[in-house]
Amino acid sequence: MAFSSILGQDKALTLLSRALASGRLAHAYLFSGPDGVGKTTVAMDMAAMLLCRRPEAGRPCGRCPGCLKYRSGNHPDFTRIRPDGAAIKIDQVRELKKALKFAPFESGLRVVLLEEVQTMRREAGNSLLKVLEEPPPDNLLILTGTVAGAILDTIVSRCQVIPFAPLPLDLAAAIIRQHRPELDTAGSEALAALADGCPGQALAFEADGILALYRRIVAAFDTLRYRPAIRTERALALAVELAEAKEGLEPLLTLLRIFFKNAMAAHAGYAPALPPEVEQARERWNLTRLSAKIKTIDFAEQALARNCNRGLVSEVLLLDLFDCSPL
Repeated sequence: MAFSSILGQDKALTLLSRALASGRLAHAYLFSGPDGVGKTTVAMDMAAMLLCRRPEAGRPCGRCPGCLKYRSGNHPDFTRIRPDGAAIKIDQVRELKKALKFAPFESGLRVVLLEEVQTMRREAGNSLLKVLEEPPPDNLLILTGTVAGAILDTIVSRCQVIPFAPLPLDLAAAIIRQHRPELDTAGSEALAALADGCPGQALAFEADGILALYRRIVAAFDTLRYRPAIRTERALALAVELAEAKEGLEPLLTLLRIFFKNAMAAHAGYAPALPPEVEQARERWNLTRLSAKIKTIDFAEQALARNCNRGLVSEVLLLDLFDCSPL
């Protein structure tokens, strides 16, 4: 059956399987949900099924020319667009629009996957909107984006939205163990909890050393009981590490948001079993201040999307998280 190898996301997979079985596909889909829960994997599997020339029982055969070219990354009727640096640029959208003027080369359908569309600025988004308003025939667009991302409402309204959600922690932990069999049950469950049920995020945190930096930041919150000069010194030292995290900076901000969100849930009584660091955060900050910390993280993400200086963004963020006045 379609998507049989994918764990979780039953609602999303049911909607897509029905559309594939009936042949009534929308011209554009938006897979919306947090990072690391399978949006891109499902999109790639859907493209594989649509480009297969001889599907078997609702699955790609894996042997036809379409399957072989797709698996090699050379299918002429599959286009994958990812952010160029921090965002999908308008030039990328313009090149796509030129390609869509031509009919598919080999298949009856061209599949276009645009990842992380929340990174598009308004100019690029408006350019893509024209494609969605007047979609060329024989083209299917699959967009992926995060719930928290600033996706233009006009784009959302012209796509069929397929919602993706965080997985139950036990299922997320099982997926993590599939990819990291050396982890024991406790370790995989801890990673799943830190990533809020998003196994893809958890694996990225662990592989890139982001988890270790996150733990150093959270552990350093203990310095809040010391005088401001010590807090400021620690915040600035960690800001240097944060700025040097390169591609790991954005995932680390996600981890910090989850930390403060869990502390807020603890205040409301929704988290009976708390790690010590979350318990300390609940005692240290009230709901208003925890909410302000999350807004500070949101501001940092917005600044990074505008290509602001990473070092300055990191300093301002950690000075605020450590309750220091900006220098």
